[in-house]
Amino acid sequence: MLLYNTLQLIILVLLGLATLYIFIFSLAGLFYKQRIYKTPGKLNKIAVLIPGYQEDEVILEVAEAALRQEYPASLYDVIIIADSFQKETIANLKAMRIKLIEVSFEKSTKAKALNKAMSILTDKYDIAVVLDADNLMATDFLKKINAAYVEGFTAIQGHRTAKNMNNSWAILDAISEEINNNIFRKGHRVLGLSSAIIGSGMAFNYNYFKSLMATATAVGGFDKEIELKMLKAGHKIAYLDDALVFDEKVQKADVFGNQRRRWLSAQLHYFRQDFLNALKHLFLKGNIDYFDKAIQFIQPPRILLLGAVLILGVSFVAANYLVLNEQVFSTSWFFIGTACILSFLFSVPRSFYNLNTLRALISLPKGMLMMLVSLLKIKGANKKFIHTKHTATSR
Repeated sequence: MLLYNTLQLIILVLLGLATLYIFIFSLAGLFYKQRIYKTPGKLNKIAVLIPGYQEDEVILEVAEAALRQEYPASLYDVIIIADSFQKETIANLKAMRIKLIEVSFEKSTKAKALNKAMSILTDKYDIAVVLDADNLMATDFLKKINAAYVEGFTAIQGHRTAKNMNNSWAILDAISEEINNNIFRKGHRVLGLSSAIIGSGMAFNYNYFKSLMATATAVGGFDKEIELKMLKAGHKIAYLDDALVFDEKVQKADVFGNQRRRWLSAQLHYFRQDFLNALKHLFLKGNIDYFDKAIQFIQPPRILLLGAVLILGVSFVAANYLVLNEQVFSTSWFFIGTACILSFLFSVPRSFYNLNTLRALISLPKGMLMMLVSLLKIKGANKKFIHTKHTATSR
């Protein structure tokens, strides 16, 4: 019984701490109110950087949409960084009012494409906006980014949301995005911490971003690398919930798994790399933001945490009942399970409470299994380029 209870206590503590973390921030996210930034007198010059690898199916739509901003055309450039595009696509892009930079690498990465583009560009920009090759900005996106930038923020994350929800996997991916928006962006800003950045739909002081990217060595997860560096340097990252960028959600189970394997591998890599340094900065400099980010990277994926809490909780409660174990263990499982479920309920927008979401939940057990498999296969995933193929999907 002692060995059994020791094992149960260890699992309770580990899952309890992970649940407490998301519960605190998901609850805080309910109190988020987007600050309205006044229209500034100064309109800054913006570079909209869109790197793409073999994105022939979506890039023309993205480029056309990017040109329809409620922002003076003379004050922003749409810059397509084309890696391994077809000749026809290149010809069509050259006919548009954009800047086209063709690149080619032996081993392609988003960081290499961005660095190459910024080394070629000669115009003087104030703000760099980074999009994925499938992202569609709301027409007022740049206007809102500029207004926040004028207030003094070095980095700003926009609200990335679903462009498509045409099947169960896309719906689950969209829900996952909004859960993360509530916990890691809204909740963090309410409690005075920085918003997490995502890798697209984000904006930076141009010169700072250029110098920061020049130091990036990541193959996958470059956004996590520069995020840690920004927080270590004491920069605050803002979040604009009303600055929308529409992002294509995955539509196949294998893409769902591969995408998360890449994310998990990058997170584990940067936790190992920065945890001790972040701990030192916490005690010596009071840098809570940097330490929080390092801790954030070791948090289990939300979908796996929910599955582990529910499955292990029910199993241990049943076993405790059969062996007449102390009630405190079963009570603890009840509180952890309740807090975990509430964290999800707090974070999922009301618009997802419908029959389509209910149907999508049928795929949730498979999603949990795929996340577990991804966790077992993450070794080295951040050291190679894993491309997520996008398709033309309207929102």
